[in-house]
Amino acid sequence: MTESFFQPSITDAQQVSQPQVWIRRLVWKMAIATLLLMAVGSATRVMNAGLACPDWPLCYGQLVPTRQMNLQVFLEWFHRLDAALIGATAIALSALSWWFRQQLPRWLPWAATFALFLIVFQGILGGLTVTQLLRFDIVTAHLGTALLFFSTLIMIGTALTPYQGTKAAGKLSWLGLSAAILVYLQSILGGLVGSRWALHQCFAGSQLCNVMNAHILGVVPPTIATIAVVWVAWKIPGLNKNLRTLANAAAGLVSLQILLGIATFRLHLQVEPLTVTHQAVGASLLGVLIALTVLAVRDKSVNQSLV
Repeated sequence: MTESFFQPSITDAQQVSQPQVWIRRLVWKMAIATLLLMAVGSATRVMNAGLACPDWPLCYGQLVPTRQMNLQVFLEWFHRLDAALIGATAIALSALSWWFRQQLPRWLPWAATFALFLIVFQGILGGLTVTQLLRFDIVTAHLGTALLFFSTLIMIGTALTPYQGTKAAGKLSWLGLSAAILVYLQSILGGLVGSRWALHQCFAGSQLCNVMNAHILGVVPPTIATIAVVWVAWKIPGLNKNLRTLANAAAGLVSLQILLGIATFRLHLQVEPLTVTHQAVGASLLGVLIALTVLAVRDKSVNQSLV
C-alpha cells in the first residue's frame, strides 16, 4: 500500500489511536473559537474599539479592567482573552502531537507546529496593531494571518475526520483549492477596505475609491470559482455525500455573502452587526472550501480509511 499525505496505509479504521481522537476534537473546537475570534475582531473594528485598551498585553494595566469596562473596552478585552485561550490550546496541540507522534500521522506534528507559529505571529501582530495605533497594513496582515490559521485548523481537522471516498471527485480538488485561494485574497482585500475605512472615505470625499472598487470587482473571480465547484459537484455521479453537502453549503454561503455585501454597501456600513456577519460568512465560506478540497484530495487516495 502507498501512503498519501493525509492518511497512512492502514485498512482498519478501528486502529485509530486515542490521542488522534483527542487531537481531532481539540482542533475542531479551536476552529470554532477562531471563527468567533475573527467575528469579535471585526466587531472591535466597526465599533471603533481597536484602541479601547491603550496598552498591551494588559488593558489599563490590569488583567480585567473592571473600572473602565464598557462595550468598547469589553470587545477589545474579550478579543484578547479569546486569542490568549486559542494560543494556549495551540501550544497544547503542538505538545500533544509531538508527544504522541509515534501513534499519529507523520505530517501532524509539523502541521501543529506550523499552526503554533501562526498564532505566535498573530499575537505579535495583535500587539503591533495597538502600539502602532491601528496602522492599516498591520491590521490587514492581522486578518490575513487569522484566516491562514483558521484554514490550517480546518485542513488538520478535515484530514483527521472519518471519510469513505468513492474516487469520483475528479478535478474537484483543484477547483476547490482555486476557489479557496480566491476567497482568501478577496477577504484580504476586504480587510484592507475596512482597515483604511475606504468605503467611508469614498462616500465622504471620493478618496480611496480605487480600493473600494477593487474589492467590489474582486467579488467576481471567487464567485465564479465557487459556482464552478458547486456545478461540478452536482454533475458528478456517485460523489460522496459529504462532498456534495459541502458544495451545497458553499453555494448557500456565497449567495448569502453577496447579499450581505450589497446590503452593507447600500447602508454605508452603518449597521455594525451586518458588517460583522459579512466577514464571518466570508470566513465560513473559506473554511467550507478548504474542507471540500481536503476531502476531494482524500477521495483520490488509494486507501480511504481514517488516518
